[in-house]
Amino acid sequence: MPVSQPPIDTAQHLSSHFILHLARALHAHGYPAHRLESVLGDVSAKLGVEAQFFTTPTSIFAGFGAQDAQRTHLLRVEPGEPNLGHLSRLDAIMSDVLDSSITASEGSVRIAALLSEPPRWSRWQTLLAFVMSSAAVSCFFGVTVFEATVAALLGLVAGLCALAANRTASLAPVLEPFTAGTVATLAFFIAGITTSGNAYQTSLAGLIVLMPGLTFTIGLTELSTRHLASGTARLSGALVTFLGLGFGLALGAKVGAVLSAAVLHGDAAFLITTPRVPWWTEPIAALLAPFCFAVLLRAERRDVGWIVLSGALAYVTARYAGRELGEQLGAFLGALVVGAGSNLLARWQRTTAMVTQVPGLLILVPGSIGFRSVTSMLGNETVLGIETAFRVAIVGISLAAGLLAGNVITGIARPEFAEGDRGTN
Repeated sequence: MPVSQPPIDTAQHLSSHFILHLARALHAHGYPAHRLESVLGDVSAKLGVEAQFFTTPTSIFAGFGAQDAQRTHLLRVEPGEPNLGHLSRLDAIMSDVLDSSITASEGSVRIAALLSEPPRWSRWQTLLAFVMSSAAVSCFFGVTVFEATVAALLGLVAGLCALAANRTASLAPVLEPFTAGTVATLAFFIAGITTSGNAYQTSLAGLIVLMPGLTFTIGLTELSTRHLASGTARLSGALVTFLGLGFGLALGAKVGAVLSAAVLHGDAAFLITTPRVPWWTEPIAALLAPFCFAVLLRAERRDVGWIVLSGALAYVTARYAGRELGEQLGAFLGALVVGAGSNLLARWQRTTAMVTQVPGLLILVPGSIGFRSVTSMLGNETVLGIETAFRVAIVGISLAAGLLAGNVITGIARPEFAEGDRGTN
């Protein structure tokens, strides 16, 4: 005998349909698991829908209705990159539905229309952001003017690879090792035929946008909030990305060295003498880097100023506090400033805190340290690699603790990665 299904309430059905659309969209644009479950639970409660949610980086389970008559949905999703512009507008759509300004059905239509819009920033603007971010990061390393120029060139190469991966599905799974190999080959080739010699730092600056430091930090935050499945999966994904970048760097270094030796044929390298970048480039880079992150994360133009301010405050806090108190406390205080400031701004503007929180964290995340750990292990420097990996873990935990402390300071009860997402929470 077939099992009878409970009758479907039209209003409840439309509300659940909107919630599922919202869940998929928020997940695709970078919401961590614990924050996504919290937001969906709040939205369901305000819409009068009894629901339970379980999310991981690759799936969303949603159960609607009473426990003994529940309708369960499974959404197969892929880990998404933050799209700050869409997150801000999704928050506005969510607010309109909860305020009864529009119906749940109209909310679903608006979400579909939003996701079908063309990219906010053009390709040439995205490529320019890759170039400028690599040049800005190289200034933090204290390189020479020539090396900063090489880093900008490598950023252009990384940007071209990233855009090619977006257009070619077969390239996307191997984006990190392919890009790292291409960038490292060019960097070590240039270093081999010139006297610049600092191929590692220029490679790191060129690849900085692809570093999974943010994924690593989110994973630690999810583990801290007891979302063990999602946190473990995200940390594993960050580790695989680090390994892919490290393999590409090791392979590219070998190929670049062979090519440079073949070109020189035993002749002396080209003499290039340029001064180190002046001291005043560092504060400019501290403003330029978050501006580039705003473009790469596809933020709304009206939010760029706040993003630059968030990134600059994070860098200044971590830089000077770290100098006096140590790297770990510097990271903690930087994340505290970003987390608390983003929450307060979100509550004032009634928007999502992720708009300023994510770019601010990108300034702080230990992606370059983790990259150094992997390359050390690939170079048979096992002890150094383990020591560096432990350093990465401590800095990542400091960042997660800083975010949670920022939530407490701003008076938000739940410890979440992107608090203040509705400004009134």
